[in-house]
Amino acid sequence: MAITIQQVMDLLMAPIAPLENTVDRLEAGHPETTVTGIGVTFMPTHDVIQQAMNLGINLLITHEGVFYSHHSHTDLLQDDPVYLQKRGLIEASGIAIFRLHDYIHQYKPDKITAGLVQALHWEDCIEKVLPISTILGLPEMTVAEIAKYIKLKLGIPYVRVVGDMSMRCKRAGILVGYRGGGANAIPLMTAENLDLVIAGEGPEWETPEYVRDACRQGRRKALIVLGHAESEAPGMKALAEQLRAFLPNLPIHFLAEQPLFQIV
Repeated sequence: MAITIQQVMDLLMAPIAPLENTVDRLEAGHPETTVTGIGVTFMPTHDVIQQAMNLGINLLITHEGVFYSHHSHTDLLQDDPVYLQKRGLIEASGIAIFRLHDYIHQYKPDKITAGLVQALHWEDCIEKVLPISTILGLPEMTVAEIAKYIKLKLGIPYVRVVGDMSMRCKRAGILVGYRGGGANAIPLMTAENLDLVIAGEGPEWETPEYVRDACRQGRRKALIVLGHAESEAPGMKALAEQLRAFLPNLPIHFLAEQPLFQIV
């Protein structure tokens, strides 16, 4: 049975009551188009769009926006050559792009956080699921051992660490995406008596400096920073797997990107 882009969007938004203020929208394409193939990705980069074209995909579901702004503001990009070429590529491809950011974070539990926990095989370690974080009781390991384990399970080349690498940890909190800022991570560390926060990213002068001061005071605190994409891509990959079960007659692909930064 044929399914339209609008029906796929409705399926993805159905678990949550309609949100009044959201960045989730169809950023390219027409809702009544019949879907012939779906790509799911964290970020619709130039390379990801080309991957989708090569696979014959006509609907790309992305977590982050197309044009380098959370709210898709493009006023300052109208004459920018990178913006113009990428917009031209999308138009020429005929691919529809649906951004799924706010709704998927509102799933119960948050699908992006749950996807990261699942990728790390820590589902049995969950002690508490909070609106923007998950609290884990881990097998006792050092910070260095946890960092190495995360790199192995996620297949990523590096993480960044603040704190004593030899410190042994049991209690950890997960904060994906940009939730690693001080307003989220610092109160969580205190309220949940955490040894470790594992975060996507956040301002470097907030949580990292708090952890550095805590260590200087002899307190057992550490921070592992994965990167925004590295913390949220597993959740989108989990979404692709879920969609395959919902829409078994459609080809559905998870489209990955290379790590953004290079360590030199």
